[in-house]
Amino acid sequence: MIETIRKHGGILAIAALLSTALVAVTNALTEDTIKEQQQIQLSKALNQVIPKARHDNPLHQSCRLVTNSDALGTDEAQPFYVGTLNDEVTTVAIQTIAPNGYNGAIKVLIGMDATSHQVLGVRVLEHNETPGLGDKVSLRVSDWVQSFSGKTVTSEDDKRWAVKKDGGQFDQFTGATITPRAVVSAVKKAAWFVSQQQATLLNQPVNCGGAS
Repeated sequence: MIETIRKHGGILAIAALLSTALVAVTNALTEDTIKEQQQIQLSKALNQVIPKARHDNPLHQSCRLVTNSDALGTDEAQPFYVGTLNDEVTTVAIQTIAPNGYNGAIKVLIGMDATSHQVLGVRVLEHNETPGLGDKVSLRVSDWVQSFSGKTVTSEDDKRWAVKKDGGQFDQFTGATITPRAVVSAVKKAAWFVSQQQATLLNQPVNCGGAS
């Protein structure tokens, strides 16, 4: 009986080791592919928030890491991208975090005109919001995120930058106010931060290693 248990235990241990080895090998083989896909998706999002006509440089290679927990919603450094046209700075983009989504943090990318600081585009990069409700912040689900384009934050307490339920100009979702409220607040804080600190941000060294 004991010998049988030992035998079965040994078989299970070997199976576990083989499974672990298989997972490790699979991860190693797919790591580069995953990174490549992430880079493709990042480039796509960057070119959506900063139109190609507004820059002639590879945006992901003109990236600085910046830190400001109050403005960017996290203690972790976030990428700040610079778009140039004929070697002149024309546009910028910054990644920020809305920490207070309904189901956790929401990663957002914001593109802006470098002179007027008008928002050119916003894209939600990652979220865990409820399908059919909060996921409307994603462009593949609705065009709500397009409502940021053309708008400017005029002050730190610009009352227009809120959902309509709170007296602002942005629509909320039926049954899901928390998610749009979180995204609007995050975009407002990040856009104001860039408008006030752009010169300092531009002087930061290029240090993202080509990706976020």
